[in-house]
Amino acid sequence: SPKKGSPKKIARKFGELTEDEVLQKGLPELIKKDLDILFVGINPSLDAAYIGHYYAGNSNHFWACMNQTQLVPSDRQLSHTDDDYCFSQGIGFTCMVSKTTRGAADLTKSEMMEGSEELKRKLKEFKPKIACFNGKGMYELFLGEKCSMGEQSFKLDDTDTVFYAMPSTSARAASFPRASDKFKFFLELKTILQRLKTEQ
Repeated sequence: SPKKGSPKKIARKFGELTEDEVLQKGLPELIKKDLDILFVGINPSLDAAYIGHYYAGNSNHFWACMNQTQLVPSDRQLSHTDDDYCFSQGIGFTCMVSKTTRGAADLTKSEMMEGSEELKRKLKEFKPKIACFNGKGMYELFLGEKCSMGEQSFKLDDTDTVFYAMPSTSARAASFPRASDKFKFFLELKTILQRLKTEQ
């Protein structure tokens, strides 16, 4: 039988595609002016790139958190195939680095720094009410210093965007291993959004 990780195993995981072919794919940006929330991920995973939707990995807690907190109200359970629906409801998605990798550790520091600068440009152009970083470490890279979880005091020139840092919704986030550990951050996002809409 083929060894784990052999081309035959990989081909089955990604249909007719090899892992190298999936690495050449990316994710469409779901971004437009004046979004309520723009979720920022580090970069596309293999699963997300192959499927073509955000937070598509079976072990990612993003959609469980969305459903539990009704951040986008719905009478059905949302999944990764609903990223377009969420976009129509004012929730956008982007990645700091567009390159697909097996894991974020495969990104170089220069790729992340370039991605950070490109993200600042996008935020100035599209001006979401909230930019939510799905991973505190990524936000710290963007900011250039350490931070706490939650709403941030940082302001980006020429925007009124509120910055928010949450733990990664990946199940590999060691300090927050369960979906239920992350619900409170989505609830806080919802509260901040309601506040911002009231202030308008």
